[in-house]
Formats: sequence, structure tokens, C-alpha cells
Amino acid sequence: MPPSVQAGEMTHAIFRVARLHRMLAGQLLRRVGLHPGQELVMMQLWDLGPQRQADLVRLLGSDAATMTRTIKRLENAGFVRRRPSETDKRATIIEPTAASLALRKDVEQIWAELEDSVASRLGADEQDAAIQVLARIEDSLVEAVDRQAPLG
Repeated sequence: MPPSVQAGEMTHAIFRVARLHRMLAGQLLRRVGLHPGQELVMMQLWDLGPQRQADLVRLLGSDAATMTRTIKRLENAGFVRRRPSETDKRATIIEPTAASLALRKDVEQIWAELEDSVASRLGADEQDAAIQVLARIEDSLVEAVDRQAPLG
């Protein structure tokens, strides 16, 4: 490990794992014409049905600008369509298209492959422990982000 990152060994490990995980996810998702993160939007739409764009932002912990770009790309690919809400003229409803529904089994298989790549060398107890540790790390990071947020 480079001396400059020794003060943040865990941060460096998370960075390396996250980079490789995203790289593999990208390679696998490319087979169905998706980029990392887009499959999460599609999964929400498949599982929950049409959603307000603002609700997708909240469900996925995204920001509005990123979600707008993601939805635009998915729409250009023919996987979602946007329509105005019938009950709230300020809201946009995002719904999956028939073309995206044809991808569902492929995306679920890709996620199974990704999970196998992540967990194949871990026993069931180690997987459970890793999930618990990652949840605690996530909680710590959420608190840190909240502390850093400017007071509005």
C-alpha cells in the first residue's frame, strides 16, 4: 500500500472493492444495454410499478440531477417512458416499457452472477458478518454526510 494512503487503510480497501465491483457490474450489464445504476432504477420500477421521479430519487438515495440524466438515458434506450402525473401537475411519472420488461430475467441473472463473484469465497456466516459490517459502515457514512451538509 502506498505510504500516502496508510492513514486510511479501510477507505482505500473500500475504494478498491467499489471500483472493481462497479467495473464488473458494468461489464455484465453491457450485455443488456445498461450501465451501472440504471438496473437499480429498473428494479424499482419492475417491483413497485410506475413511480414519481422524486420517489425514485428518495428510494435510491440519488440526487435529482443524476436521476434526471439516468431517466433520460433509459428513455432514449426505450426502457422507460415519462408522463405527467394525473394528480400532481408538478410531478413526472416514470414507467417501464415492454422492452424493459423483456430485460428483467437477464438483469436478475446478472445480479446473481455479480453476487456469486462477490460472495463465492465466503461461507454463509462470513457473508452475514460482511453484510452487518457494511451496514454499520453505511450508517457511519450517512451520519458523516449529514454532519457535513450545509445548514439550509
